[in-house]
Amino acid sequence: MLTFIEACRAYKEITGALPIRISMLFEGEEEAGSPSLGPFLEANAEDLQADTILVCDTDMWDHDTPAITTMWRGFVSEEFTITAGDRDLHSGMFGSAACNAAQLIGTIIGKLRDDDGAVAIPGFYDGVEEVPAAILDQWSRLPFDAEKFLADVSLSVPAGETGRSVLEQVWARPTCEINGVWSGYTGDGFKTVIPARASAKLSFRLVAGQDPDRIRALFREFVTDLLPADCSVTFKAYAAAPAQIMPLDGPLLTKARAALTAEWNRETALAGTGGSIPILGEFKKRSGMDSMLIGFARFDNRIHSPNEKYDLSSFHKGIRSGCASSTPSRSRPYGPYPLFRRPALAADPGPRSRRTRRRARRLGHHQRPRALHLFRAHFHR
Repeated sequence: MLTFIEACRAYKEITGALPIRISMLFEGEEEAGSPSLGPFLEANAEDLQADTILVCDTDMWDHDTPAITTMWRGFVSEEFTITAGDRDLHSGMFGSAACNAAQLIGTIIGKLRDDDGAVAIPGFYDGVEEVPAAILDQWSRLPFDAEKFLADVSLSVPAGETGRSVLEQVWARPTCEINGVWSGYTGDGFKTVIPARASAKLSFRLVAGQDPDRIRALFREFVTDLLPADCSVTFKAYAAAPAQIMPLDGPLLTKARAALTAEWNRETALAGTGGSIPILGEFKKRSGMDSMLIGFARFDNRIHSPNEKYDLSSFHKGIRSGCASSTPSRSRPYGPYPLFRRPALAADPGPRSRRTRRRARRLGHHQRPRALHLFRAHFHR
């Protein structure tokens, strides 16, 4: 978050004023589904209206190459509990005769994917389109090593749909993932029970063309149809959001890509992400605003893991990139990208500083474009 806050502070320190109007929104409930966000957006819709939204919660392409994320997946998260019998049973007395809730939930989970790695829920892929050939060609030219991608987490065999590249699997194809399963006796020692209840949490990552509410309904129907007549199931819905795709020929993206390329001296990658950002769906639905995702995290930052980090080089170069990404071309007093090659961490009292202060004031507050910077904090349990 401080990367972009410091970018604004540094720009004001040197020029006297920001070149555009910027509102900052700090959102700390993302990991819990952002339950307070909808009412907040509704109550503050007029104040939050902007030309674009800049989100800082994304990654660089590699250690030295910046990236703009142009597509991100939606998601559906769900919990379900199967009940078989009114209590746990003794396996010696009831084994084979009584339904085992743990075995049943395992059977259902095992049927969610077919042998080729595809999701096996009927109707799941309705509306899903193939990635355009031009985009696949662009991805093929990115410096991406699929073997290393998996090797970095001690894996080697892609587990998604057969015939799809790893980038397709993690960026452009929908998924079904089991996030947790529990049942029976799991304490120290041993207890030969037939569990009466079993529960699981799972999530679906969605792509353009999939409706989250429809996917939730299809999943529930799939589970219910697999239940024996004497068993029951309850469902608990968690957060959901649709996938989004950013136009690749938009003027804001073009300018931001040029600014990042100049700062990092590397061609900016146009990337996808397998992750989901529910707040952007809320903004799009309620205000029609599109988003631009520019962040400076790196693959080895250990996100959602112990010892999570953020590199100082990302912080410093991200500050300069943030200055330029928010700068209209007509107000670039130091050449194409005003603060790129300057420290931008202390006031510049020289003539250029005074000149740029006057120029910034002449822009006029009411005439400047407006951007909404969105910052999301992660709280881990």
